[in-house]
Amino acid sequence: MTRREREILRLIRDRGKVRVEDLVEHFGTTPQTIRKDLQRLEDAQQVLRFHGGATLHSGVEYMPFERRRQIATEAKVQIARAAASLIPANSSLFLNGGTTTEAIARELTDHVGLHMVVDNIDIANLLRRHPALNVVVPGGELRHSDGAVLGSTAVDFLRQFNMEFAFIGAVGVSDAGDLFDFDLRESQVARAMIQNARHSILVVDSSKFGVNAPVRVGTLDDIHTLVTDICPSEAVRAICASRNIRLIETGQGATIKRSA
Repeated sequence: MTRREREILRLIRDRGKVRVEDLVEHFGTTPQTIRKDLQRLEDAQQVLRFHGGATLHSGVEYMPFERRRQIATEAKVQIARAAASLIPANSSLFLNGGTTTEAIARELTDHVGLHMVVDNIDIANLLRRHPALNVVVPGGELRHSDGAVLGSTAVDFLRQFNMEFAFIGAVGVSDAGDLFDFDLRESQVARAMIQNARHSILVVDSSKFGVNAPVRVGTLDDIHTLVTDICPSEAVRAICASRNIRLIETGQGATIKRSA
């Protein structure tokens, strides 16, 4: 592996996703050279190419939670602040597990009177220190890698609620508006939250656009608000506009349209 390829891989790990045009500017080289680098990295099963760029190989599903926390960290903080600001005091909400929703949990600790159902014991443990928050954790199968609570028992438990809001994450968002995940059990929990909340909020950083995974969680039709740093997909923007989905972008220059 060349020095440039190692640097490309580092950038992808930090950002979750890179585009050829950005790498050309970063390295001061040609698009053809960058494409050859990405092809070699894909052949080595280090990255997964898409039109115009590359993201982490699908093996990211096995990436430790601590490592995922380090991807797009600043973007997640900004997304979390914007998302948390949508929640008034004395509200009820579902909080799906994930690194972005964990950041939201931290931003919600200064709220009062929230009634929360959280499908992750680590996030629940973070919230339990704040007596102004009422936190409920469903029963179910515990995923040791990240503390997620999964399975049919958790899904049945969630169906008993009628919450005002649901914060949902996703591994990928396609240009067609499909939401993807790696774990069927986790996607079932997310769907139960969406179905039993009156307002569903999708929170994803820009690295998730254009990323595919084996399990379909749902579509943007299930979502009322999308919060991201920057939405690089014009197709997703069009879906949001046509379906009356509120799109909130928090990144620098987010009001500038970018092509897919």
